[in-house]
Amino acid sequence: MADRPGARGSGPTRGAAALAGLLATAVALGLAELVSGLLPGTGSLVLAVGDTVVEAVPGWLERVAITTLGTADKPTLMVGVLVLSAAFGAALGVLGRRRETLAYAGLVAFAALGVVAALADSRTVPAAAVTAGLVGSVGGVLTLRLLLRAAPRVTDLDRGSDAGADAVPGDIEPTLGIGRRPFLRLVAVAAGVAAAGASAGRWLASSEAVERVRAAVRIPRPQRTAPVVPAGADLDVPGLSPLFTPNEDFYRIDTALTVPRVDPSRWSLEVRGMVDDPFTLTYDDLLTMPHVEADITLSCVSNEVGGGLVGNARWQGVPLHVLLERAGVRPGATQLLGHSVDGFTAGFPTELALEIPEAMVAVAMNGEPLPAEHGFPARIVVPGLYGYVSATKWLSAIELTTFDADEGYWIPRGWAREGPVKTQSRIDVPRPSSPVQAGRIAVAGVAWAPTRGIERVEVQVDDGPWVEARLAAALHVDTWRQWVHEWEATPGRHTLAVRATDGTGETQTAEREPVAPDGATGRHTIEVVVEG
Repeated sequence: MADRPGARGSGPTRGAAALAGLLATAVALGLAELVSGLLPGTGSLVLAVGDTVVEAVPGWLERVAITTLGTADKPTLMVGVLVLSAAFGAALGVLGRRRETLAYAGLVAFAALGVVAALADSRTVPAAAVTAGLVGSVGGVLTLRLLLRAAPRVTDLDRGSDAGADAVPGDIEPTLGIGRRPFLRLVAVAAGVAAAGASAGRWLASSEAVERVRAAVRIPRPQRTAPVVPAGADLDVPGLSPLFTPNEDFYRIDTALTVPRVDPSRWSLEVRGMVDDPFTLTYDDLLTMPHVEADITLSCVSNEVGGGLVGNARWQGVPLHVLLERAGVRPGATQLLGHSVDGFTAGFPTELALEIPEAMVAVAMNGEPLPAEHGFPARIVVPGLYGYVSATKWLSAIELTTFDADEGYWIPRGWAREGPVKTQSRIDVPRPSSPVQAGRIAVAGVAWAPTRGIERVEVQVDDGPWVEARLAAALHVDTWRQWVHEWEATPGRHTLAVRATDGTGETQTAEREPVAPDGATGRHTIEVVVEG
């Protein structure tokens, strides 16, 4: 229907305005990401907001997120941030139908929020963060202004009505500021700018450059190598966890929303605090020191009974006791607190660092430089402790302090101060609820009790007696141990359970406890269906 004589044009249609606001926000984010990638010392403003959210949420909510989502917690959070950003942008677009100035101010405030969040990180260069926010806000405001001017309009046929707000069907009709196709072309251009800016920014900020440097690193031969893997240490049962977890399959749980990019040529490790002779090491210094190699199973405190947040690897690095002896630990320094480049901290008793020869500042994992996801260029590895109190990745400093003076990241969030790994076992095959054929089948899995070792694993079928499984040859007390039980399966639904006994003679408890505050307990139980 054509415009009628005397009709007065009002603001854009609500849908077009919402689209304009959403795209303007996307352009602001895309340009800010691009500038962040171009300027050194600027992290992603979007990720900075995500980090702020992580810092602000209560400990119980973090535990729920990790338990529910596992390694998908960070992507889920970032999707949530982007969805909220899109909703906020659409709302600004609708506001801009009547109050353009307020909508522009909202975009500027939106960018300022990202800048403020980025400045909370001590690694951020303030001028770079402000530049990213300024470019993003200017681009967003210009995009919003252009799209609102070009958007389809509503025509007020009743001069006394509030155009488009209270009009009834038949009173308003869409018209075009510049024509429908030109407007849609502008929409496509805005979407392209947003996508290109974000993609280019992420590419520039990616770890590709660091990966090239990492690939060129030559890890020295350790002064003390790990013991030769004994015959029979790997049972080679289909579906059973391998003796060594491949780096790409090793679990990752940490507080970093994006993997920190650490240039080893600019990296250093500071040993400080309650020591007589504080010192600083470069990456080359660390590589030239005597290294040890050790096979160690690591487990996350958030690992549920039977869960997958556990893995075994061959680590190489400098023993912690060597660094501490060089620094000269002062009496009363009860805690070793590791600091990460991303602000994370984790602390454990100093005596463990001095007494456990395998505790180390690791630079290699399974024969290659640490993957970026697992702490390149250096991290702390301590057998027998959950990662939340020991496994500082992207290590920047080792501080000798006391438990009264400092707390690691997770302690004020409701987790226990000390986190010894509990004796655990898991059934890998058969898979839960999976159908199997009657007859002799392999029930197999892994069991771990780092620093204590595994002496016995038993399997129970339904309410029958506990039957001792066959253990693989032991690799080391710090590593998990494979086990297998040959079960004569009969048709029907059956319940399988497993329990392990560690080197001290303690059998894992049947009492179920949640992961908080110091690790889950209980016995892994699954159901299988045996077909005749």
